[in-house]
Amino acid sequence: MNHVLSVAGATKKFGGLVAVNEVSFDINEGELIGLIGPNGSGKTTLLNLISGALKPTSGNISLNGALISGQPAHKIARQGISRTFQLVKVLPGLTARENVIAGAVFGHTHVWGDEAEELAESLLEKVGLSDRGDSPTGAMTYIDQKRLELARALAGNPSVLLLDEWLAGLNPSELKIGISLIRDLRNEGLTIIMVEHVMDAIRSLCDRCVVMSSGVKIADGEVNQVLADPEVVRAYLGDADA
Repeated sequence: MNHVLSVAGATKKFGGLVAVNEVSFDINEGELIGLIGPNGSGKTTLLNLISGALKPTSGNISLNGALISGQPAHKIARQGISRTFQLVKVLPGLTARENVIAGAVFGHTHVWGDEAEELAESLLEKVGLSDRGDSPTGAMTYIDQKRLELARALAGNPSVLLLDEWLAGLNPSELKIGISLIRDLRNEGLTIIMVEHVMDAIRSLCDRCVVMSSGVKIADGEVNQVLADPEVVRAYLGDADA
């Protein structure tokens, strides 16, 4: 297997706070990695380093062997990193279809015109929004905006998809649909990193888990083995409950 993404000693400091502290791991093509840890452990900051929303203080991040760390987010998106956000970010002045077309135009593969429209329609159908193409995004529910954001991320034909708590806020029936959708993406061969607190999703979807606590990687391995690791249990529950 080829390493699609390599994170080597990634560190991010905000003044005296070290939010991500020398984190390293590799992801193989087609893997679905769960990036987990308690709140404030540095997971979203790490996604921000990978996607270019933040520049690392030190360390390197490479995509398909090419260094991407420190480049602006739009250039990293062009090279094949797409993401969703913990707080949904859609383009409010555009329709649902136009949001997805924007992902196609500015993503990894440059798709224009009729081809972009056809791609947008197929992706809206994939995420369960086939009848909402003309809907203004401001009139869409939170859940439908999350679906739309995923469709826009997929429109760029990414090498790596970053999902930042994409399943958060879904009710039980929506959660089943969401897990099934992510499973389909994995089965299609997409490489995915998902930050998630829904452990049912982590157990059923992920090939591997990387666990962070206080900015440090404390575990990396097969899901059930990692979740049974005493250090991981302690990080989530505290010493009294470990």
